[in-house]
Order: sequence, then C-alpha cells, then structure tokens
Amino acid sequence: MAMNVSSACFLVFSCKKPNRIRAVASEDFATTAALKIDTEDKLKLGGSELKVTKLGIGAWSWGDTSYWNNFQWDDQKLKAAKAAFNKSLDCGITFFDTAEVYGSPLALGAENSETLLGRFIKERENDNPGEEVVVATKFAALPWRFGRQSVISALKDSLNRLGLSSVDLYQLHWPGIWGNEGYIDGLGDAVEQGLVKAVGVSNYSEKRLRDAYERLKKRGIPLASNQVNYSLIYRLPEQNGVKAACDELGVTLIAY
Repeated sequence: MAMNVSSACFLVFSCKKPNRIRAVASEDFATTAALKIDTEDKLKLGGSELKVTKLGIGAWSWGDTSYWNNFQWDDQKLKAAKAAFNKSLDCGITFFDTAEVYGSPLALGAENSETLLGRFIKERENDNPGEEVVVATKFAALPWRFGRQSVISALKDSLNRLGLSSVDLYQLHWPGIWGNEGYIDGLGDAVEQGLVKAVGVSNYSEKRLRDAYERLKKRGIPLASNQVNYSLIYRLPEQNGVKAACDELGVTLIAY
C-alpha cells in the first residue's frame, strides 16, 4: 500500500495461521493516528527467534530520486519520512525494512535510506530510550561481488550507515547471476559472527528458496523469510510454488 508520506507498508504472513491485522489508513498519515494495529501477538520469522509486528514499513522511497519522489529529494520530503517513522512507532509498528541500494548515492540528489533510518532511530532514542525498533536490510547481489566475504563487507557498510552494531534481519535482495552459494554462506557467517539475528532472502523462486534453506540447514541456521511481491491483486506466489514451499519449510513469507 503506497502512502502519501514516501512510505510503503508490507505484511508478514505466518505459515501456520491466518494474519489478523486491523489497519485503517487516513489521508494524512503524518499528522494523525493513521494506522491502528494489534501488536499483542507478534509473529516469529520462520525458525528464528526474531519476532516482528505483522505490519511493517518499507523504506525504499526514503531518500530515493531514481523511482520515487518525482526524482527529487528535499527537506519537505525528509520531514514527511521522519514523521512517518515516528507515527509508525506511535501506532505500534516497529518493523522497518530498508536496503543498501535504496536511495543510491549514484542517483543525483539521493540520500541513502539506511542512513536516514539510522538517523531517525538515533533521534527517536533521545526522547524514547529503550524503545524497540526492528531493522531489516538487504544485500545487493551485484555482478562484481564474489564470495561469502562480499556479504560480510556489504553488511558492515550497511551497519555503518545505520549506526548499529547488528541488524535484526539481513536478506539477499535478489538472486545473483552467479555466486549464490557463496552469498548463502555469507549469510551463515553473519549469523555466526553475531552481526544479525536472522537471515532471509527476497525475490527467490521455489527452487532457489529450497536450495538456500538446505544450505543453511546444514549449518544449523534457519532461513527465516522470503520477501516477495504478493497481494490481493498479484497472486503469483500461490501459482509458482513459492508460498507452498514457504508453508512446507516453515519459512515466513513477507509480502511487499
């Protein structure tokens, strides 16, 4: 659901029971209580120990000038994004999803989404110390990245931008042209090094999902999630085996 404050919402689907979100959107998300969510029952991501709210906020548009924001990022949009962040927390939504390529510095005038989210978290913490914020970000499988160490290096760069020592969920943003086994190994290394609490994938087909699941399983690490395009008007995951595989393997489907 696209919001008028440079934000998007996504849903987290349990593989065991139906989702029970009660949400109401208003015209002005930034100045009113736009969303009301039942946060008493959080959802555990797959076989991990990470629990998240069933409604999350996607931060792709924050700082972006290549797809969103009419190709321009300015102070007014920055204030709207920060207002969306604060109002989300006020309404009980604590799960935020970003990526290293959101708001790429390669786009003129862009500001990195991870940097903005980290700034918002730090500023919020000044007035609300100890408040929970669950952060998910993603590794870009760029063609010139090779091996498991590329995942760790990219993750550390993301942590620097976020101003955090670890993130809750780290995901492979899309399958690589090559080197996918190394990328999966890198996710496992990130868990073992304490840099992340849980790991997942995004835009993965049924076969790639199963391969990633099995490779991590050999190390005793659960594949927590697969984030895919899935909605009432886009039902492909029900037809291509992705949702069925998630249900079978106990991998949580995150729908964007």
